[in-house]
Amino acid sequence: MIKIVYFDEESASDYLDISVGGKSVSTSEHVKERTRDMQARVETSVAAKLSWLPFIGASAETSAGVDVSSAGRSLLSKTLSNTILTDYLAQVTDDERITRLSGLRVTAPEDSMAYMKMFTPYMVIAKTEDQGIDLARLDEALAGAKGYYELLGEDANGSKRVLRFNIKAFRNNYGLTDLSRMRLVFHGVLVGQTTEHGLGMQAEMSVETDNQPLTAAELVDGKLAKSDDLLDVYDVILAGVQHDG
Repeated sequence: MIKIVYFDEESASDYLDISVGGKSVSTSEHVKERTRDMQARVETSVAAKLSWLPFIGASAETSAGVDVSSAGRSLLSKTLSNTILTDYLAQVTDDERITRLSGLRVTAPEDSMAYMKMFTPYMVIAKTEDQGIDLARLDEALAGAKGYYELLGEDANGSKRVLRFNIKAFRNNYGLTDLSRMRLVFHGVLVGQTTEHGLGMQAEMSVETDNQPLTAAELVDGKLAKSDDLLDVYDVILAGVQHDG
C-alpha cells in the first residue's frame, strides 16, 4: 500500500487480538508507556528552560505540562494508529479470512442513505425557510442515525457486491464521495447478504424482515437466498492505493 484512504482501526485491532489469541501483550499499552516516558522527559526540559522568567515563575511547570500533555495525546493517537496499521498489514498477509477486492467501480444507489450522506454536507448553504425539513441539520441527523454506509462495488463483468464503510474511519480528509474517483484495493470481511433494493432509504427504515441482510451465521448454515438478486456484503477494514510494481 502506498496510500491509505480508509482504515477501520477498531475492526483491525479486534482482528489482531483474535489472530494472536490473546497470547501477546496489547500493542496499545506499549505505545502508551513509551509516550508517557517521552512526555515526562519533555515536560521536565521545557519547565527548566522557562522557569527563569520572572513573570512565569512556578507556573512554568504547570503550563508546560498542559501544552505537552495535549501534544502527547496527539502523538499517542497518531503513533497508535500507525502501529495498528503496520501490525495489521503484516498479519493479514495470506490470511484467507480477509477478502481482497480490486477493480471495482464504487457508487451509491440514488435512493440510499449513503447517496444522501454524500450531499448533505453541502446543504448547510441551502435556503431552508420554505422547506419542511431543516436541510442544514440533515447531515448531523444522518451521522447520528447510521454509523456504517453501504456502497455498491461493480467489477468489469457487471458482478456486484455491497461494501460497508464506517463513516468515522476515513483518513487524510477523504470521504464517501472520493471512493468513486479512485482505483482502490479493499480489504473486507464477508458479513452477510442483501439485495440492491434493500439499500434504499425506504427499505432501510422498514421493519419488514425481508429487507434485512442475511447474517454470516445464516450463510454458514446454508440459508442462502435462492435468488440471484442477493449480493454479498463486506465490512471494509482497509481501502488504499496499491503499488502494482
